[in-house]
Amino acid sequence: MPHVELDALNWGPNWTMVPVEVFRERVVRAIEGGGWVIDGNYAGRGARDLVWPRADTVIWLDPPLTTIFARLFERAVRRIRSGEELWPGTGNRETFRNQFFSRDTLFWWALKTHHRRRRELPVILARPEYEHLVVHRFRRAAEAKVWLETTKSATQAPSV
Repeated sequence: MPHVELDALNWGPNWTMVPVEVFRERVVRAIEGGGWVIDGNYAGRGARDLVWPRADTVIWLDPPLTTIFARLFERAVRRIRSGEELWPGTGNRETFRNQFFSRDTLFWWALKTHHRRRRELPVILARPEYEHLVVHRFRRAAEAKVWLETTKSATQAPSV
């Protein structure tokens, strides 16, 4: 299935967000097909109301804040060292400054939103319009790994 990273649809050159109508149109085009995997949420920009009605499953990765910070740190250091462009054509790269000394750092965003998401998402997922969704909430990497391995083996055809 195609993998769609919402960050790639949201960010333009020089770390500027594309206009919300452009973002939403990109999301609509990304989910036109029969199957896809969306990576991200962007509820505040209107992705949830486009994606969730057409989805059948939500995977909620909900690790502790300490795990989030550790992973953000490792990822930031790796990307700073490699200088990799995050989304082709944008020129966007992580730097020591934008990851550790910016008001827009992901560390600050995670701190501000972590507890609110944990409180709000169960309420949102309980709404009647989302009762069709199968929800898997994983708080530990081991839980997700077991589920993924079980899912893989259940969908693979037997060898002959």
